[in-house]
Amino acid sequence: MITGPCLIVQPIHAAGLDRLRAAGLEPRPASGTDPETLAREAAPCVAVITRNTGFPARAIAAAPALRVIGVHGTGTDHVATAEATEAGIVVVNTPGANAVSVAEQTLALIFALAKALPEADRSVRRGDDSFKFTARLIELAGLTLGLVGFGAIGQATARLGAALGLRVLAYGPSRPDADFANAGALRAPSVDALLAEADIVSLHVPLTPATRGLIGRDQLARMKRDAFLINTSRGGLIDEAALVEALESGTIAGAGLDVFAQEPLPADHPLARQARAILTPHVGGSTGSALIRTAETAAGRVVDVLASRRPGGLVNPDVWARRRAL
Repeated sequence: MITGPCLIVQPIHAAGLDRLRAAGLEPRPASGTDPETLAREAAPCVAVITRNTGFPARAIAAAPALRVIGVHGTGTDHVATAEATEAGIVVVNTPGANAVSVAEQTLALIFALAKALPEADRSVRRGDDSFKFTARLIELAGLTLGLVGFGAIGQATARLGAALGLRVLAYGPSRPDADFANAGALRAPSVDALLAEADIVSLHVPLTPATRGLIGRDQLARMKRDAFLINTSRGGLIDEAALVEALESGTIAGAGLDVFAQEPLPADHPLARQARAILTPHVGGSTGSALIRTAETAAGRVVDVLASRRPGGLVNPDVWARRRAL
């Protein structure tokens, strides 16, 4: 029987907590997400499960019994993975567990922009019938959806887009041709080529040093003036100041954002004042079904590590042979 406390940095579905308890672990909700609190409360723990808050180096250094950090989701940019690896701590994530829900959120943002749903709702509530005759609404069928990144979420988005009659163009240089064929997508030769051709650009790459600021002033200028930019991946992929400038100047027609460089987005952030932007609070993977799958997967992978079973979603595979022992 595996025993010991598992720090739950941010809430996860009860199904995941049940999975931990069934294996003999004791889930302990963190009382805060600041580094000082995490360092203090992780000290006796053998495992940690975190979401978009991540897990800092300071907390890793303060937890001598820690063997595994589980990430509820795909992104590990806020986890001190290098420090974890140096300490012999395994890091696991759950790619694909929320892919369908995030893909649906991507399409929801596209629909909201194309059909001007927020403005339409407000017009009805204020009794303004003129909106029907002045709104610029867009039929999506036949337009080109450009996907930057073609992992599980990108492929799920491609399938949904193709089913709607969108022409799907995707950039994923490491992906085999079969992935594109199976998802109904064409392969883009480069990001720049995709930006110039797409009517809708959607981002589906992880945040790494190489992808931080991937979409900046130059990239926005390559897009069509009537194009939309969608981001359900990580806020740091976009230079937000450049995006505000592009929205205000009409360089692009609009943006749908579920993620931001700083979360939650400050109320006084310039993006919050943009009429051409639709903003949602990082809820793409927060459907009931996705939360259950992701929590159960994260918990299961934590249990696998503690039981000395090589897990799926291994972020730092080099540490496996020299991982910390119980």
